[in-house]
Amino acid sequence: MTAVAAEPSARVRTGWIALLSLANLGLWMGYFGPLQVLLPDQVEAVAGDGKATALGIVTGLGALVAVLAGPIAGALSDSTRLRTGRRHTWIVAGAVLGLIGLAVLPTRHTIAGLAVWWCVAQAGLNTLQAGLTAIVPDRTPVRQRGLVSGWVGLTQSIGVVAGVLLVTVVVSGLVRGYLLIGVLVLLTALPFVLATPDPPVGQTPRFTAGSLWSAFRFPVRRNPDFAWAWATRFLVQLGNAMATLYLLYFLRDRVHYRNAEDGLAVLIVVYTAATVLTVVVGGILSDRSGRRKPSVIVSGYVMALACLILAVWPAWTGCLVAAVVLGLGFGVYLSVDQALITQVLPTARDRARDLGIINIANSAPQVLGPALAFPIVSYLGGYPVLYVVVAAVTVLGSVLVTRIRSVA
Repeated sequence: MTAVAAEPSARVRTGWIALLSLANLGLWMGYFGPLQVLLPDQVEAVAGDGKATALGIVTGLGALVAVLAGPIAGALSDSTRLRTGRRHTWIVAGAVLGLIGLAVLPTRHTIAGLAVWWCVAQAGLNTLQAGLTAIVPDRTPVRQRGLVSGWVGLTQSIGVVAGVLLVTVVVSGLVRGYLLIGVLVLLTALPFVLATPDPPVGQTPRFTAGSLWSAFRFPVRRNPDFAWAWATRFLVQLGNAMATLYLLYFLRDRVHYRNAEDGLAVLIVVYTAATVLTVVVGGILSDRSGRRKPSVIVSGYVMALACLILAVWPAWTGCLVAAVVLGLGFGVYLSVDQALITQVLPTARDRARDLGIINIANSAPQVLGPALAFPIVSYLGGYPVLYVVVAAVTVLGSVLVTRIRSVA
């Protein structure tokens, strides 16, 4: 049986949720503004016809860094006893490092240079994420985690739209786009750090050289639910990585949309509007019912349906329909799956490290996804086959949620 981490008993306050959501908004703008528009355009300018392979290399290396940075930053956060705060210290450090990486990126004109500084940005953003993610179980009772995860998940969807619109409508050019996103990452994190108390330190593990290795280990046999939660998250995110990495190129090369960047922005707005309809409501309903698994499973099936629509209907109208369906499913998944994961964390003292391990399930697919998607797109049937495979992977991830025993 999975040991459930100790939980706080006080109700969370609206102002605190708003500041945490603002910080997460900046984080997700930092991820998606560059990833959806700036980086693909910059890679295409450098690599030309080899853009698909080059983008896969750059994003894959960045994701590999994310795999390493998340658990290590989490373990450091768990062990920190500085006066600047157990979580706050790493939130600020991550935001600053992310800003530096993003600010330097537009000055690089080789694939190697892009890869190095995208890795720096990823290291910073994942350090920031490690601190922010641990705050939810630190300060939120189980009966409200669906609600809080819903609002935080909402910022992820809004962050996609905001990031894309900022670099396509508000400002133009790589330098201005990267710099604006980087500055916003820092500015949105600071109000949370300055206006909220850091969670109580309590019992902290001692960080040693051996902690670097232990940051990536967890006892599967003693915590099977945590392992199954990791596996289900990994599969769903693998499907997302395979489907979204080449979305800009899909619009340009398969759908033949007249302006792929504008089309991508429209799809993201539509997708986000659909997500808004379900992300908070899904979390609240799961809190009231006390049941998480049914919502996570059904939401996975809905996301798989969206991929099948893209496979059989590669037209602009099909893309719009798929964006709506995907948003409705992903909204529920964002809030409820995150709430479920906080209930299977092995211990309270290692929350940030354990959530860093969960974050590997978010980041590792960014490495594996391009490796799997590229040969499918190039040699094994193209985009229709890709989206059928993505649907199958997503369904498998949803089915395995039934293996989790300690959460209803």
